[in-house]
Amino acid sequence: MTAREPVHVLVGLIADASGRWLVNQRRPGTHLAGRWEFPGGKRLPDETRLAALRRELAEELGIDVIAAEPWLELVHDYPEKRVRLDVWRVLDYRGEVSAREAQLLDWVAADDLAGLPLLEADWPIVAALNRERAET
Repeated sequence: MTAREPVHVLVGLIADASGRWLVNQRRPGTHLAGRWEFPGGKRLPDETRLAALRRELAEELGIDVIAAEPWLELVHDYPEKRVRLDVWRVLDYRGEVSAREAQLLDWVAADDLAGLPLLEADWPIVAALNRERAET
């Protein structure tokens, strides 16, 4: 049995002034449509991690990432594919967040993330956010 090469996905954690997190709903026709996730997308060949994050968030949300830092990496196996989530905290951005791909967006308090039908791969992110909150 050979290991599947994971799809490298950059994820942007974006908080508002109230400490809520931006999530979006996967569009019809996409893998796991209707589920919620933190914004981001696939890294292209020869693209740096930060460049991929900036490109994806510009395409999806219409924002220009000014500053971001790597925060967490994890691998998740779905039955049909393996994903490597490369999670970054967006520290500063320019522009107004908007649904550039007609996806639903919502700002959700950390306590309320557990009530969303999130992608399975995103649950460790929620757990890490809750651990971090409990430590502060």
